[in-house]
Amino acid sequence: MKKLTIAAVAALMIAGIVFAGNTITIKGSDTLVRLGQRWAEEYMKEHKDAVIQVSGGGSGTGIAALLNGTTDICEASRDMKKKEYKLAERKGITPYRVSIALDGIAVFLHTDNPLEELSLAQLKGMYTGQITNWKEVGGPDARIILYGRENNSGTYAFFKEHVLDREDYADFTQTLPGTAAVVNAVSKDKNGIGYGGIAWARSVKFAKIKVDAMSPAIEPTVETVSNGIYPISRELYWFFNGKPTGELKNLVNWALSPKGQKLAESIDYVPLSKEAAEKNMIK
Repeated sequence: MKKLTIAAVAALMIAGIVFAGNTITIKGSDTLVRLGQRWAEEYMKEHKDAVIQVSGGGSGTGIAALLNGTTDICEASRDMKKKEYKLAERKGITPYRVSIALDGIAVFLHTDNPLEELSLAQLKGMYTGQITNWKEVGGPDARIILYGRENNSGTYAFFKEHVLDREDYADFTQTLPGTAAVVNAVSKDKNGIGYGGIAWARSVKFAKIKVDAMSPAIEPTVETVSNGIYPISRELYWFFNGKPTGELKNLVNWALSPKGQKLAESIDYVPLSKEAAEKNMIK
């Protein structure tokens, strides 16, 4: 039987053709979708009988798909909420969480913005609407234009919990469907500010982040996220219904292997330490 190229497989999937056998569906976090796609491409090159379909939509969308039985793997940039675990129990779903990489939530600024650093308190003030002009944080006399993620995003939830201290976002925050859209908006708006995974930065600059006024300002990099000194860092997850077996087990262990983690780093994600990756492998 003639082997299908990855492009041909993708075209058939879009056309709605269903594959039998080793088909794996991955859905969820927009932060993780690029990494999931790259892992899928490389895994399918090495495992010719495997077919993997990857899509985004946000962590909340992926978790809902897992609980509804419509995806094999949920990609999430946050842990499941208590109510989601309870719903899973009622549905007979047993969530199995695996940390597969690390991420720093970067704060994006336009390249012409003269500011180099912001504190967590300043970020909170800006995104809750208490600080509305750049001059209040040492910048030019111009209104701050806020860009953020939609509320089904794990990045939205993490930023709200760890930066806004669970307070509500300002009503005038412009919510966008993915980090790529946030980056694109900030790159075109000299008064804009946004946030998202460091792997998505294009034609913008990072603001260095300070825990408080007396702390050093830290830039989000692979090194500062890996060693935990960047203040807005997190784990990225794959969720399964029960402990993965068969092809799912093979895939997650491949992603956690040195080759899989090196591939993650090559596209600007932060790999797990060797010890953490080995610990997370499915035995």
